[in-house]
Amino acid sequence: MQEQYDFNTIELTMQQHWQDKKIFKANEDLSKEKFYCLSMFPYPSGHLHVGHVRNYTLSDVIARYQRLKGKNVLQPMGWDAFGLPAENAAIKHNVPPAEWTYQNIDLMREQFKRLGMGYDWSREFATCDPDFYRWEQWLFVKLYEQGLVYKKNAVVNWDPVDQTVLANEQVIDGRGWRSGALVERREIPQFFIKITDYADELLEDLDKLDGWPEQVKTMQRNWIGRSEGVQVKFTVENNPLVAEVFTTRPDTLLGVSYLAIAPQHPLALQAAEHNPELKQFIAECRNIEVSEAALATIDKKGVDTGLKAIHPITGDLLPIWAANFVVADYGSGAIMSVPAHDQRDWEFAEQYDLPRKVVIQSEPEWDYSNGAFKEHGSLINSGDFNGLGFSAAFDAITNALTNTSKGERKINYRLRDWGVSRQRYWGTPIPIIYCDDCGTVPVPEQDLPVILPEKVDFTGAQSPLKMMPSFYNVDCPTCGKAATREIDTFDTFMESSWYFTRFACNDQNNSMLDDRAKYWTPVDQYIGGIEHAILHLLYARFFFKVLRDQGLVNTSEPFTRLLTQGMVLKDGSKMSKSKGNTVNPKELIERYGADTLRLFSIFTAPPEQSLEWSDTGVEGAHRYLKRLWTFCFKHQEAIKTINSSERPYIEWKEQNAELQQFRRQLYLVLQQANHDMERLQLNTIVSGCMKLLNLMNDVSAYNTAHHDNNIPFASQPGMRLLNKILVVLLRMLWPIAPHISEQIWRDLKCEGELHNIHWPKLASDALAVENMELIVQVNGKMRAKIQVANGSDEESIINDVLQDENVMRFTDGKTVRKTIYVPNKLVNIVVGS
Repeated sequence: MQEQYDFNTIELTMQQHWQDKKIFKANEDLSKEKFYCLSMFPYPSGHLHVGHVRNYTLSDVIARYQRLKGKNVLQPMGWDAFGLPAENAAIKHNVPPAEWTYQNIDLMREQFKRLGMGYDWSREFATCDPDFYRWEQWLFVKLYEQGLVYKKNAVVNWDPVDQTVLANEQVIDGRGWRSGALVERREIPQFFIKITDYADELLEDLDKLDGWPEQVKTMQRNWIGRSEGVQVKFTVENNPLVAEVFTTRPDTLLGVSYLAIAPQHPLALQAAEHNPELKQFIAECRNIEVSEAALATIDKKGVDTGLKAIHPITGDLLPIWAANFVVADYGSGAIMSVPAHDQRDWEFAEQYDLPRKVVIQSEPEWDYSNGAFKEHGSLINSGDFNGLGFSAAFDAITNALTNTSKGERKINYRLRDWGVSRQRYWGTPIPIIYCDDCGTVPVPEQDLPVILPEKVDFTGAQSPLKMMPSFYNVDCPTCGKAATREIDTFDTFMESSWYFTRFACNDQNNSMLDDRAKYWTPVDQYIGGIEHAILHLLYARFFFKVLRDQGLVNTSEPFTRLLTQGMVLKDGSKMSKSKGNTVNPKELIERYGADTLRLFSIFTAPPEQSLEWSDTGVEGAHRYLKRLWTFCFKHQEAIKTINSSERPYIEWKEQNAELQQFRRQLYLVLQQANHDMERLQLNTIVSGCMKLLNLMNDVSAYNTAHHDNNIPFASQPGMRLLNKILVVLLRMLWPIAPHISEQIWRDLKCEGELHNIHWPKLASDALAVENMELIVQVNGKMRAKIQVANGSDEESIINDVLQDENVMRFTDGKTVRKTIYVPNKLVNIVVGS
């Protein structure tokens, strides 16, 4: 063993050893319990940052721990390679997106290897590989044939100068990010997948995900947004069109004072033909952002259409307003407005001096000059429904509407169908052909994949596919006549929604998946940022159910346990290149080693909490590893002697109290580590390792004071205990700092190879104690604590309790009516006078 901790040589040597021996290559071993551990795969941006290091180290620690537990572990790595950043980089660096992407993949792969990640690299793929996206195209065609895919017009961001569709993040203050032109909202045809067909199952199955954070499940429930209400029909005076409204508050129906409709609603477009002001308003609304966040803060504006809706119960005429906060493709594009009992409606009514009608009684009396009263209550000013509470009014008003065919009960969802068309170049081509005679024709299976051309001139002004007749001019697969290929590409969420299944069988060329996917899925532990809590996870859950229905997997949920790790902060802010506060892992590895960086990233904070970057914290982690190395170097000859000798059995109960206490401390640390590993409180595992190094120093000092030259090392209890603490420490530390742990294990001639050794087992006799302390309550109030012999039966324990002086003070002269014994914790004596 070298005297100096040469981390660079140690780490490179160990990494080469793992690679040569294919230590982390996974096989389908039915004799073992499988464990599939996965971090959300990265976008190949070119350089890992310390946030990446933390995320992927968490996954590696968990995977290595499960390996030591004897499980058959799969931990793969791949690349989420398509998407907008590659296009932006191509413009900036004047290279095709494919070239930029593959260069970055090569660079990041080496960075991951230098960190010592235990990946099965034989399963690596990038989503821009035709062998991968071929099967995505195949599944899309299957869903199209089954009616789960359809095409309709949808609104997009359009740059009139660059003549291209912009993603939301490319619109800055309403202008195109490159041209600076005012962005327009245009309707263009796009493909949608019917995720809403699975809305109920997606919602209900959240209750089965016991291993998911409640916060994530709540976010998904809210996004799906199941609500029970009533679909109300408002006929329009002297007009054949009808305004349909969904409401969860039919109890407020008698308080409606106007209807608000989207600017693109058919009623608004009809009225605009004779209303210049309305026509101008509709034109202005074309360019507003329609996300919920934007609509929540938008200055609410509207124009009276001049049309009148007829109240379905009272027959009153209600003005219909076109309003900028109503979205055409959400629900029916119309809402009933109750200014007295809805804050948004109140604000709009205040601005345009529209009436409000109070129909819910408030106690004390509500001041409507300050806002709407939104609570439930008894109905007033509602005719035959006066006096009814919310539930009774809900039923009575709904029945009245149903009986007159002016409404019906309905379950509505906030969730919308998934629009998967992107008017971008760097993505999976949508496998559709358009023929004048045959219409929309899916690409036949034998013609898949539709390969994206990679050698292109890319300026960013428009997709190169638009300028490539060799790509879009094709023959119709049905009739053979000249046809054109779809030039839109898929939303990149498509690739990330099923990639985890392909890792199970990435060499399968004849089908999307095979039985290996059924073996490995669901993923046992999935790790990624909270920013993916809604869309990625929701789409992945949906896709997995679709794959199940195709017979390709045999469970319903893709991820059994989910860990959403915290961010890495510097000076209180999230690290980012734009802020100039990133930390380069390469420099840290060169200075301190990968094990130091791994140890710091695990130790500094619990996984789900944010980690504040600290240079001194990194230095502290490095000092700990150096202390461990120095200790082992100092004691190497004695430890190697023990490991290479026959070790006689030691009866620990016959040893002195100090040694027994040292041994007890060892197994208390291990007991806590077992608990913390299972609940993924990995930072405390490092604390346990630090305690064990301190304990080894204490035992070493004891051995110096009690050394007996007449007894061989292997027979001296203190030296044997020191050796035991070390082998437990190295196995606990290996998942976190694997290089130094495995090198020390080798150098000290420990048995076997560390990566094949089992996680250490508890010695129950070391944790056993002669006495246990019980809390004693009298009528539920603590009155005493007593010591009883460990293993005592309940009857003898109760007798000891009743004879305790402190207890007798509260029971004398009273009748003991009941005794309650909670094993190893407390006794409650119930007395009466």
